[in-house]
Amino acid sequence: MIRIHNIILFAAIAASAAAATVDQVRIESGPLKGAIAGGVVAFKGVPYAASPTGQNRWRAPQPVAAWKGVRSAAAYASDCMQLPFPSDAAPLGTKPAEDCLYLNVWAPVQRASGKLPVMVWIYGGGFVNGGSSPAVYDGTHFAESGVVFVSFNYRVGRFGFFAHPALTKEDPNALLGNYCFLDQIAALQWVRKNIAKFGGDAGNVTLFGESAGGGSVLTMMTTPLARGLFHKAIVESGGGRTGIGPMRRVRESGPNLLSGEAVGIAFAEKAGIKGEDAAALAALRELPAERVCDRLNMASMGNPTYAGPMIDGKIVAETPEQAFLAGHAMKIPVIAGANSSDIGFSFAKSIDELLAPFGANKEKAQSLYDPEKSGEFRKVGMLVASDRMMVEPARFVVRTVAATGQRAYEYRFSYVAESLRKTWKGAPHATEIPFVFDTVAARYGKDLAPPDEATAKAALAYWVAFAKTGDPDGEGRPHWPQYSASVDQLMNFTNAGPVAERDAWQARLDLTEASAQNK
Repeated sequence: MIRIHNIILFAAIAASAAAATVDQVRIESGPLKGAIAGGVVAFKGVPYAASPTGQNRWRAPQPVAAWKGVRSAAAYASDCMQLPFPSDAAPLGTKPAEDCLYLNVWAPVQRASGKLPVMVWIYGGGFVNGGSSPAVYDGTHFAESGVVFVSFNYRVGRFGFFAHPALTKEDPNALLGNYCFLDQIAALQWVRKNIAKFGGDAGNVTLFGESAGGGSVLTMMTTPLARGLFHKAIVESGGGRTGIGPMRRVRESGPNLLSGEAVGIAFAEKAGIKGEDAAALAALRELPAERVCDRLNMASMGNPTYAGPMIDGKIVAETPEQAFLAGHAMKIPVIAGANSSDIGFSFAKSIDELLAPFGANKEKAQSLYDPEKSGEFRKVGMLVASDRMMVEPARFVVRTVAATGQRAYEYRFSYVAESLRKTWKGAPHATEIPFVFDTVAARYGKDLAPPDEATAKAALAYWVAFAKTGDPDGEGRPHWPQYSASVDQLMNFTNAGPVAERDAWQARLDLTEASAQNK
């Protein structure tokens, strides 16, 4: 009896010791102490690059200075500097600041002997908003499913995208303009170097993101600087073609598109800074962060003093569409899709102007987009714009990937939370996120219904299975077929559950594809 008691006591002490050490790791830059909740340990606010302030403003991410003592990693660090968007579906949980290059890791406390698959999340926000701290981006349920989950902050707005002749003169060989994408590459490099300390497999990394985050995944798939840093990709409403217009170049202006440097000069002059020398650059770097932000957010992102992502020749040498068509994209398994009422921007002023890009197929397009001949220009315009910006580009991505022999899977997220079905006819942009993360309780609170929870469990399971094996299928879930252009099947997350079906919008998207090819 005493012996049995001692064995039980020893086991309890051993378990306690394991729990006491699993929340502490030593990474390349120093020791960390995270926080355990249930069966998951989280490490938050971990620096992956030096503070991008002072002389580091508008520079590639610089190495983190090592620390000696144990650094607390129990709370999120600041999200990157921005003016938060009031109606954001993923409100920030921290106050934004320019010192923001931090990441977060969730891992299961109990780990089997092998290394665990890794998922790395890139948030959306139009490249002007967003952060890793929103409650709907919590990685707990991924970790509970046997994944090491990573999220990180990256510079947005003018901090993330800025060009100026003084920057070019400072170092003509530097990586210029797209600091946002350099941050993303630096975070992936951090994962490769350090994730094994958290039980993760640096050789099995799935990169996924939504909206601007999904577009970033496409950029990471097509920039030579990210080669080998991840092995599978998921693109949620990230486009795949040219979006709402062509990308500007850092130094060369086009007939109707100013260069990034010209936009940077306009911003500098607005801030009272003239010249293209070192003094002008010093003055730009000394501007308060609020002045650089200058009230830029998703409501004002068309501002003429903001450049956005640019063709720089090194980080971004071509658009993702050009890279995919030329065969320059990474050859890896991909999931891509969009929502049934996804976002799209149309600046057409009449039905004729809206349908003009369809050319000889104009009448056919009108019959498909407005079969009842309602003449509701705004409603038809939203459908056309959504197909052009999100839905058909997602199909383009999976078609192009499948044509290379890689596994590709398309989805359509049509599920609407039960409490919103009288208000929403389809699933708006970004509404799939809390289902993929199974954070629907944080999103819907007291309005959460059992069907919402069931859809979240299914979506999370598909995403996790893909991260583990490159195939989203699994026991107990409807089969998700690989994409084939000849069959054009996708997984539709409907209000009745996930259904694999031939795309009901195929005829519409074929016309959109034809217009994209003829532009």
